Amino acid sequence: MVDDSRAAPAAQNLKQNDLKVIAASSLGTMFEWYDFYLYGLLAGYISAQFFSGVNETTGFILALAAFAAGFAIRPLGSIVFGRIGDMVGRKNTFLVTMGLMGLSTFAVGFLPNYETIGIAAPIILVVLRLLQGLAVGGEYGGAATYVAEHAPQGKRGLFTSFIQTTATVGLFTALLLVIGLRALIGEEAFADWGWRIPFLLSIFLLAISLWIRFQLSESPTFQKMKDEGKTSEAPLAEAFGRWSNLKYVLIALFGAVAGQGAIGYTGQFYTLFYLQRIADVDPATSNILLVIALIIATPTFVFFGWLSDKIGRKPIIMAACVLAALTLFPLFKALTHAANPDFADAVREAPVTVLADPDECSIQFDPVGRNTFNKTSCDIAKAYLALNGINYANIHADAGTLAQIQIGETIIIAPDPDAYDAASLAVQIGAFQNEVSGQLIAAGYPSEADPARIDRPLVIAIIVAIMLMVTATYAPLAAMLVELFPARIRYTSMSLPYHIGNGWFGGFLPTVAFAMVAATGNIFYGLWYPVLIATMTAVVGILFLPETFRRNIDE
Repeated sequence: MVDDSRAAPAAQNLKQNDLKVIAASSLGTMFEWYDFYLYGLLAGYISAQFFSGVNETTGFILALAAFAAGFAIRPLGSIVFGRIGDMVGRKNTFLVTMGLMGLSTFAVGFLPNYETIGIAAPIILVVLRLLQGLAVGGEYGGAATYVAEHAPQGKRGLFTSFIQTTATVGLFTALLLVIGLRALIGEEAFADWGWRIPFLLSIFLLAISLWIRFQLSESPTFQKMKDEGKTSEAPLAEAFGRWSNLKYVLIALFGAVAGQGAIGYTGQFYTLFYLQRIADVDPATSNILLVIALIIATPTFVFFGWLSDKIGRKPIIMAACVLAALTLFPLFKALTHAANPDFADAVREAPVTVLADPDECSIQFDPVGRNTFNKTSCDIAKAYLALNGINYANIHADAGTLAQIQIGETIIIAPDPDAYDAASLAVQIGAFQNEVSGQLIAAGYPSEADPARIDRPLVIAIIVAIMLMVTATYAPLAAMLVELFPARIRYTSMSLPYHIGNGWFGGFLPTVAFAMVAATGNIFYGLWYPVLIATMTAVVGILFLPETFRRNIDE
């Protein structure tokens, strides 16, 4: 007769250990995304605090660019910490990345603004973003590898899906803090100093995460390799210097992660920015709508992770990429109608066009913040429309023609900068803007979305639809990347394509997409970015990405 008295506690301990492993790894990922989501949510406030020396449109894009700076350096972090993780171990690398990441986030809460220390403020901000991004470069690969190497065979998709789930929990936590603080202390106080509080509170999450991670043991797969003397002495050379492995790095990047990154940041970032900057929904309402959508969509991370253990990783990721390429344009057009029907009706019934000499028109984005966009009549016309998020079409005019804005049947001619001195030009520009504003209002363009006319259930449903494509691409990804590469160089191999695909293709999306909108005047033009990336990923992935869900990952 078998004595079960020892078996039951052993099974119980294994379960408790599994939960601890998942919790420790997921908390790190939650912290990572809490910071990035928080910065994204507060981009408008950060723009006002640290980029106050430039015009509002450029300041907002520069704030997003500083946000993206953390993503720019993530591949370097993946190389540095991936190498350490494959040579020294998963656990110790965890601790270093968590500490660096957490302290960089905490420091933003203390950083003096532009008015206090001038140009040093945005420079230090960017440095902190770079340090944070460097640490994040080693975080996800370690979390995914650590959890997958602890997971039972046939449950890696389920176990690692919790990492992705907590990424959304990070956004959820950031949103709740922002919403709660704004309601508690008021908008004026929040804009002045309250925005710092969520960064400062991150120190508690850091302490909890480090405490849990100190209690963990090393990954069994890595410990076995170390005991047998099979760890890699040159993981970078093995991962990227040999075509047999490098080809899978490239396939993972272009055939899986790039599409996931673009779709993910469209659903979790661009939708919020779009609601606030284009549809003119007030920040509190747009945040609440996004929170509700996230609550509904977040459990599907676990569902798609579980499903990938049954039918494979590839079909789920590829299906989501194809759906995104086909549906993002109609979904965002529907989102415009649902969130601000007056604006959508005005765009349809009284379209705005700009008739101008293209040689006189600048792209409405100034990366150095020195262009006031008042040197030509075209710039004067487009700057006002870009600032107010007005959709417009461009019509080429003959050289020497003053720019004209046509709203429905009404034509307004922009002032000629060459005909006035600086003081008179400022008066003329003010009069021009007032006239354009009056005509936009007369044509039905609202100054902001009418809260009574926002179709909240439909807005939530649309965001959930977009989020389902996010969860479908993201949930199976960690397990797939772990399974794709051999254990001795797994941390290094999977981290680089993940952070190029997610950090560059995804992280730069808000900045690039809004710059595309500002450059063209078409409020939907920025969507070409995720649509083209999703299409590329679907093609490369369908043709070259192998299925991995039945692989043995201990070798």
